[in-house]
Amino acid sequence: MATGRLGGNDLSAASNTTIYTVPSGKVASITVRFCNRSSSAIALIRLAIAAAASPTSAEWLEYDAVLAPNGVLECTGLVIEAARLVVAYASVANVTCQVYGWEE
Repeated sequence: MATGRLGGNDLSAASNTTIYTVPSGKVASITVRFCNRSSSAIALIRLAIAAAASPTSAEWLEYDAVLAPNGVLECTGLVIEAARLVVAYASVANVTCQVYGWEE
């Protein structure tokens, strides 16, 4: 059973990135945190819990949420079933996405 940091990535601009995949036979309880490292650029961020790396319209939890320069956005209390992917997107570079939690 993994605990702590389950995944993370420095997001490329305007590209979906799979941050974490729940292992087969497991359920994960997670927190996802975005950090805009730019001191001047606003980032539009997206977050999906998806069946594939290209989320459907119904799988997005956040869609073009505004993340201020040097700002953070955190989504907590997410419980995800096996084989689901945490997919993140940022409109600009210099945005980090981290997934913390545990698998059961």
